[in-house]
Amino acid sequence: MWVECFENDARFDGADVEVLVEQLLSHVRASHNVSYSDDEVRTWARNFADASLREDGAVVRLPSVGPVEVHPVTEDRIDDWLMLFDRDAFPDNPDWGSCYCLHPHTGDAPERPWRDVRAEMIERLRAGATVGYLAYAGGRVVGWVNASFRSSYAKYDGIDPEGPAPDTVVGVSCFVIAPPYRRHGVSSALLDHVVADGATRGARYVEGYPRRTPDGKDSTSFCGPRSMFEGREFTPVEEHEWFTLVRRPV
Repeated sequence: MWVECFENDARFDGADVEVLVEQLLSHVRASHNVSYSDDEVRTWARNFADASLREDGAVVRLPSVGPVEVHPVTEDRIDDWLMLFDRDAFPDNPDWGSCYCLHPHTGDAPERPWRDVRAEMIERLRAGATVGYLAYAGGRVVGWVNASFRSSYAKYDGIDPEGPAPDTVVGVSCFVIAPPYRRHGVSSALLDHVVADGATRGARYVEGYPRRTPDGKDSTSFCGPRSMFEGREFTPVEEHEWFTLVRRPV
């Protein structure tokens, strides 16, 4: 297993997770002035180290993927959702292996053990507090989109205060695509399904939050490119520091 500093300036490999955790903490304290407590750094390092073993899916992009099917995450598809997040979503980026797409709902919060985050998201999916869709190719789950109502997102609380009520707007907060299936239109297929399904969910609008200054990296493209939204008649509503709010009626 291994752990890498969040500033990408040091990496530690080994078989003992607690040794790696303390090596990382020592490096952070010696090299970086950050506000995270020791416990937060340790939790982050343990999450990273666990993910470096657990996320063992393929990383090489496929030349083609064939037809893509999209289905909502119902109770009988939670195991598929777990397969994606437990193993296939982030083998190239263990730093995100503990996210399980909870961040839009909580906003910036202290680092938690990944098993706790995983358990909370399972309960949210079962209760309908988080709504999302899975993409399949060749019978395998390859992607996810979080398309919950904006009223459930602490991360986007307070945006466009003069706009539509948050519980009438589906917010497309995150796309997660397994590395071999990226740049094959999987996110587009997911977005198309979210838009098509909006009216049946009682939504009036669908909106997205594409990054304002994309850098071309997969790890920072999780909100989807602005061009993908514009190609589906989403229009800009507000500019924020890191993202543009775009929206269309269902």
